[in-house]
Amino acid sequence: MKKIFWNILLLMLLGMASHTMALAAETVVGPKTRCAVCGMFVARYPNWLASLTMSDGAVKYFDGVKDMMVFNFAPQKYGATPGATVTEMQVNDYYALKPVDAREAFYVVGSDVTGPMGHEFVPFATRAAAEAFSKDHHGQNILTLESISSELVESMRSGQRMK
Repeated sequence: MKKIFWNILLLMLLGMASHTMALAAETVVGPKTRCAVCGMFVARYPNWLASLTMSDGAVKYFDGVKDMMVFNFAPQKYGATPGATVTEMQVNDYYALKPVDAREAFYVVGSDVTGPMGHEFVPFATRAAAEAFSKDHHGQNILTLESISSELVESMRSGQRMK
């Protein structure tokens, strides 16, 4: 009987710990937090929230994957400490609205869904979700982070920059 009690207690503690870690993984930004690239208030677009953590501990927030990638390709241009590198990248899965590792996500481009600043990389935790979305929303391609080039990012920004 004691063994069952301790096993149940252990399971409860593990469940609480995993729930706490999941909550910590969800990024919460203040109402005045601005996108590191365009300056928009990111709290207004929680579904599109993306973030980068730098090696110096700085966390940069973005109103979409597109601006996160702009920063990623030229961090010093947007205020990163010289020599600091990206250590973590998070995006929100479009369907689940939960943060996922940007390096593991799949991105739909060319769909009929737009983000806060127009054309956007629509992120998903799984290829299956990206394929379903792409089929429903006329996506042109599904990419991984490694296949996103600075040229593609700039072509998607054309005419979309905040003034």
